Amino acid sequence: KNYNLPIGGHGSRAEKAGLPSAWRWESAPGRGVGVSWVTQCQSTLSIFLRGRFLKLLLLVQIDVLQAEVQALKTLVLSSPSSPVGELPSAGSGGVKTPFRKGHSRNKSTSSAILGTQPDPSATEPIVRECREVDSQLFSEFKAWKEEPTLSRSCCFLERVYREDIYPCLTFSKSELGSAILEAVEQNTLSVEPVGFQPLPVVKAAAVECGGPKKCALSGQTKTCKHRIKFGDSSSYYYVSPFCRYKITAVCNFFTYIRYIQQGLVKQQDVEQMFWEVMQLRREMSFAKLGYFRDQL
Repeated sequence: KNYNLPIGGHGSRAEKAGLPSAWRWESAPGRGVGVSWVTQCQSTLSIFLRGRFLKLLLLVQIDVLQAEVQALKTLVLSSPSSPVGELPSAGSGGVKTPFRKGHSRNKSTSSAILGTQPDPSATEPIVRECREVDSQLFSEFKAWKEEPTLSRSCCFLERVYREDIYPCLTFSKSELGSAILEAVEQNTLSVEPVGFQPLPVVKAAAVECGGPKKCALSGQTKTCKHRIKFGDSSSYYYVSPFCRYKITAVCNFFTYIRYIQQGLVKQQDVEQMFWEVMQLRREMSFAKLGYFRDQL
């Protein structure tokens, strides 16, 4: 059987029709076409159609992506929180809303599409701890540093007593609190952890001394891990972790200023000493407000 196919060759009808070279038959007209040639034509046609289909699919995907990008731009520009302005509305006469200056919180594109809220941690400002020398406090400390003394009458210590020491050592048992302050000033107060060995018989009453489950300073039922005593006295007073932290905060302050008075602090920079004193005052301020660290 003969197929009336276009003949190949330069200037032939096949070339003018724009058919692939594999479709052109280079034999003379009237010659029979074999089965193998038909199979080759089918394979070539399949490859050609597959390539055209892939190109068409790629064009469709590009159109879809362009449409999505345009829709995304429209969504972002029309968002109230967008810093680049707003699209004109139908009732505005085609006039764009002017650019609004100032700080505004911007939502991410994914949050706008999905309707989710932005991460709060990503918008929180970064805060760092700063410090600055208070001129009045520093002048009072420098005046005390020239002639260090433990007298309450000097301006430096008078302020510390009024603002930190007295509030820190204020307890329900006021008489016991006054005795603790006097012992701290004389450096005769002892604070020690409660041991497991039986305690010696004390002279004070049991209510005044408290117990392992009752604080002698606050009178509250608390687990007492430490006890205090005055000088060589054999009387022990159980204190709660909070009361113990308030006492040790005051003791640490007196220990440092006593070292300065005795010339044991080797730091020559007065400002460094000042900041160390401010840190100790900070510990007393935290303690009087109820903040403390407990030993586990």
